[in-house]
Amino acid sequence: MEKDIGKIPKNAETDILVRIDDFGGKVGVTIREFVTSEKYKGFTKAGTRISAENFSAFKKLINSIDEKELKSAKSEVTEESSEDVEDY
Repeated sequence: MEKDIGKIPKNAETDILVRIDDFGGKVGVTIREFVTSEKYKGFTKAGTRISAENFSAFKKLINSIDEKELKSAKSEVTEESSEDVEDY
């Protein structure tokens, strides 16, 4: 059984694909990179698998992330990056 849930772009050639699948007789959620380039089209080794038994805990972790924190963390990283650049 394989059911693609969706994908989000990582860059011009790579998407992050989320799917429900059965691997070795165990159902779970797989999150992997999928590349579409001139040289290769398919999954990479990068990714992870969440077993059905651990999915509730994983979902709880993801849902505990406050999107406001992501936005503030992004602006902090941008500010730090610009401070680290030396003028020549």
